[in-house]
Amino acid sequence: VWIPGGEFQMGSEEGSFSDTRPVHTVKVNGFWADKTEVTNAQFARFVEATGYITTAERKLDPKDFPGVPPEMLVPASVVFTPPDKPVELNNHLRWWRLQPGANWRHPEGPASDLRGREQHPVVHVAYEDAVAYARWAGKRLPTEAEWEFAARGGLDRKRFAWGDEFRPDGKFMANTWQGHFPDRNDGADGFKGTSPVASFAPNAYGLYDVSGNVWEWVADWYRPDYYKQSAASGAVVVNPAGPADSHDPMEPGVQKRVQKGGSFLCSDEYCSRYTAGGRGKGDHSSGATHVGFRLVKDARK
Repeated sequence: VWIPGGEFQMGSEEGSFSDTRPVHTVKVNGFWADKTEVTNAQFARFVEATGYITTAERKLDPKDFPGVPPEMLVPASVVFTPPDKPVELNNHLRWWRLQPGANWRHPEGPASDLRGREQHPVVHVAYEDAVAYARWAGKRLPTEAEWEFAARGGLDRKRFAWGDEFRPDGKFMANTWQGHFPDRNDGADGFKGTSPVASFAPNAYGLYDVSGNVWEWVADWYRPDYYKQSAASGAVVVNPAGPADSHDPMEPGVQKRVQKGGSFLCSDEYCSRYTAGGRGKGDHSSGATHVGFRLVKDARK
């Protein structure tokens, strides 16, 4: 769909996430955007055409993991594993595990497959996997600013892509977590994991799942202070492409890219970043159960 471009207020002042502040004026040019996140069926066509092997399917390089026994350097990816009882939310390792054999073909591990999930968003894709698909498709990943402008659908300064209420008139608008995080998802919105793309209403630009379902990679490196740098001059920031490098004080040695939109694991108890101005981040060299992507294309193409 065509995204017309224009000015908007980027970021969010709400909540405890300082990396979304300050809200600042940004202008982006028009561009084309995929209506949905890239699906398993679409990614399968790419793999069939190119023979591409994703990061999660490759054996780990001993040089990158000194001291780790060779038998542990097997292809793996991070899988959400809910605990069997409530836990403190101060340690995410309580609900994540590195699962050998987990990848886009086997989302929960070797015993799982994609039957019935052809139209679900592809997951377990690292940043470089998304870029490889984009090159094959003749498209690219959006910048963070483009993604947020498109996700807002023209509703500037609104909390969500559809307005300020999470459930207008009691209607679920996105695939998120209901219940008690991380041990009990009651699936009140109809899904306990990923959902087929376009299962919920689109935003005003015709884009689906810009909140919830899966996090989406964007092109920008992650720095928590980038918005402060962007807003420092007070001028309108035109087509920002993100910082020149990555730095996350919480994990200084890990290079991270921005992720947007939240996922089916987002809950107001723990992760409320499914808001229009929310930001996520991820190690660019790995994927997970809840990370996918969508693509855009320049107007001239």
